[in-house]
Amino acid sequence: MPALPSLRQLTYLLALAQHLNFTRAAAACHITQSTLSAGLKELEANLGATLVERDRQSVLLTPLGAEVVARARGLLAAANDLAALAADAAEPMTGTLRLGVIPTIAPFLLPRFLPDLRARYPRLKLLLREDVSANLLQRMRGGQLDFAVLALPFEIGELEARPLFDDEFWLVGREDDPVLKARRAAVSAPVAERLVLLEEGHCLREHTLAACARSEAANLSGVEATSLLTLLQMVESGLGLALIPEIALNAGLLKGTRLVARPLTPPAPKRSIVLLARTTSTKQAELATLADHIRAAYANAHYAVTTSRGRRKSIA
Repeated sequence: MPALPSLRQLTYLLALAQHLNFTRAAAACHITQSTLSAGLKELEANLGATLVERDRQSVLLTPLGAEVVARARGLLAAANDLAALAADAAEPMTGTLRLGVIPTIAPFLLPRFLPDLRARYPRLKLLLREDVSANLLQRMRGGQLDFAVLALPFEIGELEARPLFDDEFWLVGREDDPVLKARRAAVSAPVAERLVLLEEGHCLREHTLAACARSEAANLSGVEATSLLTLLQMVESGLGLALIPEIALNAGLLKGTRLVARPLTPPAPKRSIVLLARTTSTKQAELATLADHIRAAYANAHYAVTTSRGRRKSIA
């Protein structure tokens, strides 16, 4: 039976795949470059195959090396889950929990549930990472994150998704825009052509395109924003309109602007907010508890907002 790769060797390989530089990869692993090189050579000897092409100018993964890297991410994530099993079994909601959240949700959702979560579980250390969906999914599969809050539809593959709530889109524009004179708005073809988009990488961009049945090619102006705040600034300067999630509007995103929001004619397009976990995760108790806290916090805040202004009133 051939010698099996060690988790340490696979960790070295993943670091090299990320940095494509022996010096930086060794620093990331907190080891010397010679230790990294020796570990990788031993890994290749155990597998009987070349995983890395090396010369003085560059480092490249072989096709087999790329496949080994993809599988190594899953193996290391499963190993981390196994190590966490014993620690979490003693007392759930203690220790470190790593949560990723996409940028179009994080600033509006986190303040709603984090204070109560920290008050109830003072021994829980919650590490947060804000990033776009694709990057969060990669970190989930590689074991760098325990959970992630994402918006569907989005391809999540084999990951487990716990539904949290639905988030409808509203049409936002300048208060003097004729499209927003009515109490409700429709995403007609002329309106769709005026929509300003977030840059590629944000799932909200894809949700906007899907909501108005618009193709990428229709973005003839080439105007794109890097964040929701930049998107609103572009709309306020007269560059177009935007579809904005209701959770952001309820958080007061339009406060201090000359913009107004109108609900869309039914059936209004929406995105589904979910909490993701690996199917192999041992943190099932934490997953259920965190999902319950987020749902309750959203429901309480949503009820307070709709009660104060009346459901389906325009937001100004």
